Amino acid sequence: MTAHGASREATAAGRERLDALTDNTSVDAAQLADELAAVTALLDREVSLRRVLTDPAQAGEAKAELVQRLLGGQVGGETADLLAGLVRSRWSQSRDLVDALEQLANTADLTAAQRAGTLDNVEDELFRFGRIVSSNTELRAALTNRSANTSAKGELLRSLLGGRADATTERLVTRLVTAPRGRSLESGLESLSKLAAERRDRMVAVVTSAVPLSDGQKQRLGAALAKLYGRQMHLNLDVDPAVLGGIRVQVGDEVINGSLADRIEDAGRRVAG
Repeated sequence: MTAHGASREATAAGRERLDALTDNTSVDAAQLADELAAVTALLDREVSLRRVLTDPAQAGEAKAELVQRLLGGQVGGETADLLAGLVRSRWSQSRDLVDALEQLANTADLTAAQRAGTLDNVEDELFRFGRIVSSNTELRAALTNRSANTSAKGELLRSLLGGRADATTERLVTRLVTAPRGRSLESGLESLSKLAAERRDRMVAVVTSAVPLSDGQKQRLGAALAKLYGRQMHLNLDVDPAVLGGIRVQVGDEVINGSLADRIEDAGRRVAG
């Protein structure tokens, strides 16, 4: 979901306020995430309320006071202050406010993982979960079935992830599955992975090889990609025997093909041409 114009600026300002809040280690980032997620769900349901809170004809201070009256006793002071700042901003469309809140909730959860030193694990678990879902059509169908009860989906995820994955991973995936808000499961997981990488100002490279890479190979590849892109790189590693030799690297929309299978395919296309 892409924000435009005023909404982009408002979202960026919200991220700055969130970073300022979570720089204070006395702020419980996980609780902040839960409260922001609860408000996201509320505004996703209550269309008229979010329209009032993003109405450009209403004074920003009046909207901030409304937030404090409605939610001040239900969320912590940090959450209420963050929400007040968001509704003072100008939004291109009302739904952009909900998108921004969801992103801030996820960022707060990832900040909690970063503090705990488990952010790398969360990144890897999100990637591996995405691969499991893409290879298991029955599991994907169960998690994306619109007619299925959300509590049943949550229970399924607890059986899959509970005690096996970081608590942050479980919270992020559960929110995505139970409240997809129009996204596919794959695109939602990809967005979460990118958001996790941004916590360290890193890019994500999906690396596919025929056999697992050694630690030395991973280090050399990471260093080469960091030099090429000018940023630290998080490697999401996948093994696919169909890659006959070499590796295939995807960074965003850019694909770097180094596999023998791809070279054979390219050669075949040139001959056919």
